[in-house]
Amino acid sequence: MTQRAVIVVDIQNEYFPCGKLPLAGIEQAAANAARVIQAGRASGDTVIYVQHEMQAPDAVIFTPNTWGVEINPVVQPLQREALLVKHHPNAFRGTDLNQRLEAGGVKEVVIVGAMSHMCIDATSRAAADHGYKITIVHDACATCDLTFGGMTVPALQVHAAFMAALGFAYGTVTTTNDYLTSFAV
Repeated sequence: MTQRAVIVVDIQNEYFPCGKLPLAGIEQAAANAARVIQAGRASGDTVIYVQHEMQAPDAVIFTPNTWGVEINPVVQPLQREALLVKHHPNAFRGTDLNQRLEAGGVKEVVIVGAMSHMCIDATSRAAADHGYKITIVHDACATCDLTFGGMTVPALQVHAAFMAALGFAYGTVTTTNDYLTSFAV
């Protein structure tokens, strides 16, 4: 095993076109995430999946034990790979993610998944707080349009703003191709 882990955040059916909260570009992001995961497996990286579930019994999205919460088949975990259930945007909060990373001697995390403005942002910042070197593969992440002050902010702008902030102070933000090229060096 290496000192690196790929953290696959919330690439769940709910975010795909047939789900209740479809994201802009999720299919391409998931395909890119699958490439990052495959490279990680081939390099001996730890791969950890995170799955969001709502705790409220009347939840209309991410309802436990439904098709929507399942990890999308494009990035299915292998039987030996950890699958952590979380109830908050930050994948470290209320899970044993940090303990697993520490136990595996992990020093660097590579983050892919959804949503850029929520769980990717919260998990990346928490990883930095825990002292990990962070790489966010931005085209292996997706988000949606947001509204503020009566304005709609398109998903591409939401994504760009959050990636810019994460790259400014928290870690390296890169593309799938550039990340994979680093393995050939």
